[in-house]
Amino acid sequence: MILQSLYQLYERLRQEKNYRIAPPGYSLQKIVFRVVLHPDGKLHAIEDARIKGNHGRLLPHQLQVPGSSHQPGSGFSPLFLWDKPDYMLGYKNDDVNPDRTTGAFKSFRERHLARRDEIRSDSYQAVCNFLELWQLVQASDWPVLQEVGPGYGVFQIIGQTGFVHEDPVVQDWWSNSYSEDEESHKGQCLITGDLAPIARLQHKIKKVGSQGESQIVSFNDSAFESYGKSQSFNAPISEAAAFRYATALNALLDGPMNYKHRFILGDATVVFWTEKPTNTEDIFAIFAEGKFDLSNQEKAQDESIRQKIQLFLKALRRGKKVYPELDRDPDRTKFYLLGLTGQAKGRIGVRFFYWDNLSKLLDNLRRHYSDISVVRQFDSSSRYPDPEFPTLQQILDETTPRRQNKPDRKKIPPVLEAPLLKAVIAGTLYPMGLYLAIVRRIHADRQVNYVRACIIAGYLRRNLKQEVSMCLDRERKEPSYRLGRLFAVLEKVQGEALGKINAGIRDRFYSSASATPGIAFPRILRTYQHHLGKLPEGLRINRERLVQEILAPVKDFPSHLDLAEQGMFALGYYHQSKELWTAKTEKSNPEGGKE
Repeated sequence: MILQSLYQLYERLRQEKNYRIAPPGYSLQKIVFRVVLHPDGKLHAIEDARIKGNHGRLLPHQLQVPGSSHQPGSGFSPLFLWDKPDYMLGYKNDDVNPDRTTGAFKSFRERHLARRDEIRSDSYQAVCNFLELWQLVQASDWPVLQEVGPGYGVFQIIGQTGFVHEDPVVQDWWSNSYSEDEESHKGQCLITGDLAPIARLQHKIKKVGSQGESQIVSFNDSAFESYGKSQSFNAPISEAAAFRYATALNALLDGPMNYKHRFILGDATVVFWTEKPTNTEDIFAIFAEGKFDLSNQEKAQDESIRQKIQLFLKALRRGKKVYPELDRDPDRTKFYLLGLTGQAKGRIGVRFFYWDNLSKLLDNLRRHYSDISVVRQFDSSSRYPDPEFPTLQQILDETTPRRQNKPDRKKIPPVLEAPLLKAVIAGTLYPMGLYLAIVRRIHADRQVNYVRACIIAGYLRRNLKQEVSMCLDRERKEPSYRLGRLFAVLEKVQGEALGKINAGIRDRFYSSASATPGIAFPRILRTYQHHLGKLPEGLRINRERLVQEILAPVKDFPSHLDLAEQGMFALGYYHQSKELWTAKTEKSNPEGGKE
């Protein structure tokens, strides 16, 4: 289903110019340098081919070139009229194996000289002359090779705007040669069902995890082979189909429009697309990563993106009646969500794959944000407001400790990503592991922030079918919720009495108070009486009344709270803290009233 969906996507993307989809036999590659030659093959210059992007940064120039990148293996696999400096020029920065670099150049030269009589092109003859004359030691005279790094380069003839591989004569020869290479190893393609030349090695996929280029279908060991078939003949996919699915996936991952298809979730690289162009497709990745700010016109990518995000948020807030304003026929338009991870030995792992229609996606997103909704700790009037729609990455970040005030994402449990995404996209139960991880993190660092409160509320509502209010519920009588509220008040009283101290009751007692309140609270209440005596009379009376109101329905302190009750304790603490620390917080004055 994955490969078939990508195969179908190729035809759609090929018709949209912004994606710059390569035709069969070609691939879109990032070029960083060009070797400029005179018509007789003498070197004119080696130049930086990068172009200026946003903020003046130099970015690789994306070009369609013949063939695809190097195939895995220990041998040499020179490309045609483009390659890296070690193949094109026999040069490599900080070379630790110069003999291999020399061998790479020789294989590149031999491949091109062997076709000299077949390709009747003056520009191609110039490249052959250059390769015959080139001395490897000359490469060190060009510092540009150190500046651009080990990226790809192409050939160009001085005075010409195009490149040698774009010469019509060269392209005609390549098209014929590419077709001839496909005449062997025919079989029935698993994607199309047609009898066609089968790909021996699958095309490479870019930008998945920290790997450069990998394969999503591969057999690199005899243990994975069967029926005497080697390599990709075990999963017969035609060259044409393999090219199409790989080209489509690479366009989503690393093409010029990848910003609206690709985002990161934990250690997974996620791609999103729809079966036809939609507004949702244009902004879903931006929304999923939280990379939008509608409060500032200048920060939005452009006005069209801004308007689409506004329509998307409107659909999440108001429901089905406004879906048609976002996209036509959302009930019949499919979306696809594919999660990939980098694996060992140049492979790609499939973490998850979901598909459905857009209206189901919007319905489940609305339900998710409804289930996790709680009052924001810092609203839109704050300098750093909490997000109205927390992203999945922000949720996962709360499961891991922080280093230098940043989440240590390497410690996010990888088993949480797929179940969490499925819960959001498909409306299933939230993973219990997520809830447990949040409860453990709260015990470890004694912090109940907005996103953690959202996760707890969502789990209690959806998984345990409990009613949870968005903000402080003074009528709720469960001991766990009441004790969470009480703990927030006792912490506030300590702060008002002693000011800022190194270790308050939250640092010393939160874990025990939320797990074994029968042991912790009697001790905390003894210190509370001491703190209360240091408050001004009006504020002291106010706090005493609040504590009495909270404890009124609590007959005794439970000996222990289970995991669900610990979550309710955290919500009671969060709601009461929010109430105490807002702009309406009661302030002491000589009369003991409110300001």
